[in-house]
Amino acid sequence: MHRGLKSLLLAAPLGIAALAGCSAPADPQVTFYSHGDAVEVAPARFCDATGEQCSPPPADPVGELRVPERAPLQISVPGDVAATPWQVAYIYRGANGEEIDGRTPVFTPDTRHSYTLRVPEDGTRLEHVEVQQYSAVLTAGAEGGVDFGISGTWVLDPR
Repeated sequence: MHRGLKSLLLAAPLGIAALAGCSAPADPQVTFYSHGDAVEVAPARFCDATGEQCSPPPADPVGELRVPERAPLQISVPGDVAATPWQVAYIYRGANGEEIDGRTPVFTPDTRHSYTLRVPEDGTRLEHVEVQQYSAVLTAGAEGGVDFGISGTWVLDPR
């Protein structure tokens, strides 16, 4: 009985050493898809739920993808993002040249893993898209409301 316990105790440090050698999980990637092409984008900003511990931004934090006029843009977020409140903010240029910005409603945790962004079909061109993940940090908002901080941002500039 003692020999079995002794071999188990000797093997334990090896298992711990193997686990210690594992790298930290990578920051979540968001996938953007349009017209048969897709791109995975690393976060331009990614912090823990408190907004305190942030990963360094990638060298090129903006993804690029061809999104033809009138084509929808499909956005897929991983479970880490879908498990928190998130939304999509976007900018497009109207047929008359006017810049128009908008945002989706905030998706509540675990209700949605994807979203399809559709722009008006009148010659409007999509110019900028951000997936924004909300943190647990609250700040005083306008008119006595409450604003949530952004803990993760994934950016795409359609071309």
